[in-house]
Amino acid sequence: MNERIAGIIGNIHELEKQLEVEFAKRRMELSFTVTDRVVKFEEHVLKRHRELKMRLSHYILGARPLMLITAPVIYSLILPFMLLDLFVTVYQWVCFPVYGMPLVRRSDYMVIDRGHLAYLNVIEKVNCMYCSYGNGVIAYVREVASMTEQYWCPIKHARRVIATHDRYRQFVDYGDAEHYRTELEVLRAQVRQKRDDLS
Repeated sequence: MNERIAGIIGNIHELEKQLEVEFAKRRMELSFTVTDRVVKFEEHVLKRHRELKMRLSHYILGARPLMLITAPVIYSLILPFMLLDLFVTVYQWVCFPVYGMPLVRRSDYMVIDRGHLAYLNVIEKVNCMYCSYGNGVIAYVREVASMTEQYWCPIKHARRVIATHDRYRQFVDYGDAEHYRTELEVLRAQVRQKRDDLS
């Protein structure tokens, strides 16, 4: 990989770490902690959250009619999400061990905690759980797909790709036939290495 590109990637990773520090500071400002995946707010904050909850009747009566009509269309995606979740899970359980690749931990991508917020009414909580599940499935599938791509075809595209996965940055440049075979083996080893890191 080009040294300048590697340096920029390093800077991006450093900025991501700094961003995580800022998120942690903001969590402290909002007076909550997360311990073993359990969120705890200070009592005075919980009290204020309950005061700010919109009553269910106001929420439903305040909704535009088109919002109510489109809700079944939005929720109809639950079946495809569940099927995708199931098929990708089976896919990686069957295929990844054959190539020495670590399994992606699905639970790392399924963060469904907004339903515990006291300022949300029951419909808002269900909506948040649905969105968390849908986006969790997509993130989980993307990680499985990105590992598959890194193993089988780690070549950048000739055209710019919007919103690439993190692994894409290390892929072999499009048209770099001189380095493809050697870098392919390095990138495959990196995917396999994850298994050793987890054990």
